[in-house]
Amino acid sequence: MKRSVRDFDSRGKRVLVRVDFNVPVKDGEVTDDTRIRRALPTINYLLSEGARPVLISHLGRPKGEPDPKYVMDPVAARLRELLGQPVVKLDAAVGPEVVEALEDWDGEGVVLLENSRFYPGETKKDPGLADQLASLADLYVDDAFGAAHRAHATTVGVAERLPAAAGRLMEEEIEYLDQVLEHPERPFVAILGGAKVSDKLGVIESLLQTADTLLIGGAMGFTFFEALGYEIGDSLVEDDYLEEAKRLMEEAGDRLVLPVDVVVAGAMEEGAESETVPVDSIPPSKMGLDIGPETVALFEVHIAGASTIFWNGPMGVFEIDDFAKGTEGVTRAVAESGATSVVGGGDSVAAVNKLGLEDRMSHISTGGGASLEYVEGKELPGIAVLPEE
Repeated sequence: MKRSVRDFDSRGKRVLVRVDFNVPVKDGEVTDDTRIRRALPTINYLLSEGARPVLISHLGRPKGEPDPKYVMDPVAARLRELLGQPVVKLDAAVGPEVVEALEDWDGEGVVLLENSRFYPGETKKDPGLADQLASLADLYVDDAFGAAHRAHATTVGVAERLPAAAGRLMEEEIEYLDQVLEHPERPFVAILGGAKVSDKLGVIESLLQTADTLLIGGAMGFTFFEALGYEIGDSLVEDDYLEEAKRLMEEAGDRLVLPVDVVVAGAMEEGAESETVPVDSIPPSKMGLDIGPETVALFEVHIAGASTIFWNGPMGVFEIDDFAKGTEGVTRAVAESGATSVVGGGDSVAAVNKLGLEDRMSHISTGGGASLEYVEGKELPGIAVLPEE
């Protein structure tokens, strides 16, 4: 177990909290505040303990210099509404003006520093930047699981310089992912979607060590079908991974479950004429863009019988309504399963949110890339640097 924020005596102390406020912003408004809301338990805990939280996050992908498009002001405005407490937003993350502002701060509410990626030293884990950030606080708390796979100044550098601990969200993420990987209640069904086998190869291999059944959807299924010698038309395929696909199918046997029918069309666009066909007879000029109804029914049977579920990746091009039925069917099945369900970030979360089923999932991860690397068994720098309790 990693040292917890609850193990700290933080009363009266300045606590630098690395949060993940990398949220979508449009026209100066936060359009999805999920990540902000998920950080509230840690922030509220520190406030209840009499600590003085100083928050820092990245937002978007600025090129290591200030960019008006990525300032934290819209995030500060939404945080103020959600927290119901003062949020002092500073226009820098380090420097004399930050030091002065923190000295003048009355300690009410929280301080939010400017975007950490406005500094080139952030992504390079620059020692100078880490020193400056560490000098702003007495303690460090990492609650940014979504950035834990990055060895940056705010995720690793500061943790090497201050007494460090995991925040409440970070603890929750580790707890649920460990449960899935180390002692899942069985049957354990894993569901993987997305475009490429190459992106998920390590995850597939890791899950085949623990899962009783692995359901494969999304475009990566066509690499398996090509390996089986099926006609796949214009569907996406990774020719370099055909041998890997064959090996995985041989190793997994009937534990690896592929679609039996697919929805195909001549173009990946709304309104394109589509039809449902068996997976081994896709017309030459068509591409597979979703799993079909027979596959949804097959997957539903496996999901309904599960006690533990891990799901990452859509079953088709779900952002286009015509090709979203497979993903929606799987989402509803997971929600209704009664299983311990862990949804691993990214597009899967978007699908859950779209159907308003967030409350029906046991745990929705805030980190797509981080959760996949964790499941793959990789060491995440932002977690590895935190001391054991």
